Amino acid sequence: MSYLARVRVTPKPAILDPAGKAVASSLHSMGYDQVGDVRLGKYIEIKLDGDDQAQVEAEVDAMCRRLLANDVIEDFDFEIEDCAA
Repeated sequence: MSYLARVRVTPKPAILDPAGKAVASSLHSMGYDQVGDVRLGKYIEIKLDGDDQAQVEAEVDAMCRRLLANDVIEDFDFEIEDCAA
């Protein structure tokens, strides 16, 4: 079966996010005063094949832990979608 994994990687709350601060500052200077804190992260889509969703979830979790996210400074979560049509 084919699956689509949607992975989100974000800085942990205790980690400074200078890029997020720069975006927030730019938005404020553009008149968007209602904007509070901004955190920037990564969005990754992975198409993969697997025997069942549990196996695919385990593989995507391993991918995140080994390569896609730095577990010292980043959090991640993901969703798996069955692409069978």
